[in-house]
Amino acid sequence: MLRFLVIVFGLATGLAAPQTALAQSQQSQPDAAGLADLIDINALIDVMRAEGRDNAVGVDKDLLDGQGGAAWLLAVERVYEPGKLRAAFDASLSRELGDAPEVRAAMADFFGSALGKRIVGLEIAARRTLLDDKAEEVAKAAWAKAFEAKSPRAEQIEHFARANDLIESNVMGALNSNLAFFKGLSAGGAFEQAMPEDEMLAQVWAQEGDIRADTADWLYPFLMLAYQPLSDAELDQYIAFSETPAGRKINAAIFAAFDDMFVQLSTELGTSAAMLMSGEDI
Repeated sequence: MLRFLVIVFGLATGLAAPQTALAQSQQSQPDAAGLADLIDINALIDVMRAEGRDNAVGVDKDLLDGQGGAAWLLAVERVYEPGKLRAAFDASLSRELGDAPEVRAAMADFFGSALGKRIVGLEIAARRTLLDDKAEEVAKAAWAKAFEAKSPRAEQIEHFARANDLIESNVMGALNSNLAFFKGLSAGGAFEQAMPEDEMLAQVWAQEGDIRADTADWLYPFLMLAYQPLSDAELDQYIAFSETPAGRKINAAIFAAFDDMFVQLSTELGTSAAMLMSGEDI
């Protein structure tokens, strides 16, 4: 089944902004599209498209018996069309942050800062690096070494993951995506009889343990790689803001936006796969 791993920014800042600066940011808050630009969502979608193409190869092999070919790859490209994904993300983020001007202000304040911009760049660069299997193995080895030694940086990384609920949020995002894929398959006629939703849920939840292990196996090496250039003090600042009410709300809003986006594309992928399975043109 599909592996959709949603890694988003844990969100942090340094010292609190002076009151005058905060008031100014509240008066001129960017809209959802402006906030998404600050976290460079277009670059992240570009990486996700590459991940989607990798997933598509596995789906073709496991579900389509290797017969999907060019038609399947074209369907995947349509589903991962950047403008469509961006529109879905912006709409969801706007809805999540619509009645929280103070959270919008905090988000704009951080991602407009030098530290925020640097962190966004590091996270996207690390995710792009891990598209390469050899680089991923190196990152996993570095994390394993730090974890086994109980190094201060490994403890910081674990603290960061807990503060942002990254394991649970990623697991739930993956389960929701896989359920959406099942629904797309069913709606597209992949099964002789429509699969009841409770049966879909049972099959999806049966994957929870594997998804949880897979998430941890990817997440910690990713975080270790991404934040390697940060000083301990910078990472501590990042963690501290993540644990504030504003930081938690921002993180939740971004996860919700990604979840909506992945549910949409997973449903479309399932429907497209079903049509290929039944010999229909897509």
